[in-house]
Amino acid sequence: MEKVISGGEADTTNNRMELKAVIEGLRTLTKKCVVEIYSDSAYVVNAVNNGWIKSWAVRGWENVKNPDLWYALSNLLACHDVRFVKVKGHSDDKINNRCDEIARKESQAVKES
Repeated sequence: MEKVISGGEADTTNNRMELKAVIEGLRTLTKKCVVEIYSDSAYVVNAVNNGWIKSWAVRGWENVKNPDLWYALSNLLACHDVRFVKVKGHSDDKINNRCDEIARKESQAVKES
């Protein structure tokens, strides 16, 4: 079964939308879960896997782009056992291609509204 959660915003960036995708996905969970997140976003995956998000939190999110979203993600990560897996974008990964298709549709819908 597939459950699609999607959305978009005007005047935003890819980085913000990559973060929002993870945040909104985790927000749908109603109890503590073990989660694997597959993403082609080096921005998100590296920030978590390399511990950058923890050091940013210690520094109070100073000099970090998108601190509101990193703060929200940090709080959600504390609620779940989350593992991030980096996938190569545009490499014929079936699931990643599906996500790209959904993102393109959302982007177009925002442009048309």
